[in-house]
Amino acid sequence: MKKDVKQERQWAVERYRAGEKPHSICVSLDHNRAWLYKWITRATQGDPHWYQDKSRRPHTHGIHTPSEIEELVKLTRLSLYNKNLFCGAQAIQWELQDLSVSQTPSLRTINRILARNNLTNRRTGRYQPKGTAYPVLPAEYPNQIHQADFVGPCYLKGPLRFYSLNLVDLCTGRCGIEPMDTRCGQSITDGFWAIWKRVGIPSHLQVDNEMSFYGSPIHPRGMGPLIRLCLHNDVHVWFIPVKEPWRSGVVEKFNDHYEQKFLKKVDMGSSVELRQGSLDFEYRHNSQYRYSKLGGKTPLAALAAMSKKKCVSLRMIKHRSIPCQSRSRGSIILSGLYEAI
Repeated sequence: MKKDVKQERQWAVERYRAGEKPHSICVSLDHNRAWLYKWITRATQGDPHWYQDKSRRPHTHGIHTPSEIEELVKLTRLSLYNKNLFCGAQAIQWELQDLSVSQTPSLRTINRILARNNLTNRRTGRYQPKGTAYPVLPAEYPNQIHQADFVGPCYLKGPLRFYSLNLVDLCTGRCGIEPMDTRCGQSITDGFWAIWKRVGIPSHLQVDNEMSFYGSPIHPRGMGPLIRLCLHNDVHVWFIPVKEPWRSGVVEKFNDHYEQKFLKKVDMGSSVELRQGSLDFEYRHNSQYRYSKLGGKTPLAALAAMSKKKCVSLRMIKHRSIPCQSRSRGSIILSGLYEAI
């Protein structure tokens, strides 16, 4: 029959208080003197449930993260968040390494600290891959391929309606932002020309099948202003298939960063403030945002490292005005139809 240990403890203390010798109590209950005096001490502390077991959990943990490191992780995360930068575990670890922290915690430790303090924003549900292989263009050196897309129409206080032409270099992650009032042919060519002055001319340009990019629906086989501009500067234009925006996933993801970290964060009331704010966000992204695909480097740092390692020179624009666009036909690659015009 199993012993009732709680009843034994009560009996032992009652017998001790009745004047029975400790030796006889220990012999009859098959316990030592340390066990007896332990429960006698517990009984004198005034707890009505003194005979109950207490938690044996250790007060200190040998491998627990020091409180100083945990506070440093929280402060670093807050600093990155206030700067509208990436503030995940990987970004926090890179920031701590730049600060020369002696005991940089691992990614798993940082994730546990963030979860323990409710500083995480996880996606709802699991990602379900579609299982379809999509052809992609190689991006092995800077300005090999650019992805471009429009955001808008957007509205500022005033009201001011505008569109934003966003461009991303797939190799280095550098971005180019150019706000414009309309999406007419001349505005698009001016926008790309202004971005290429800062980023450089690519070898390939990937856009969607939006009418403002390819030309006119009335003359579908005619070359629009953007196509003529690209052909004049030896840029191959690639059009992704209709209703498949995930083929330009890099610029689509950047559009989300643009909306969340710029449009919803910065107050602007005029076109001058919008243009200056766009340039400021472009510089902040290229000089401060870190990406895991770049090994924790910023886009400008990755560009400098690649240029030094591979001796790659960018094709920059030397003259200010847009050159005269030739009307001669050239090779235009349509990835959606896989046809050459």
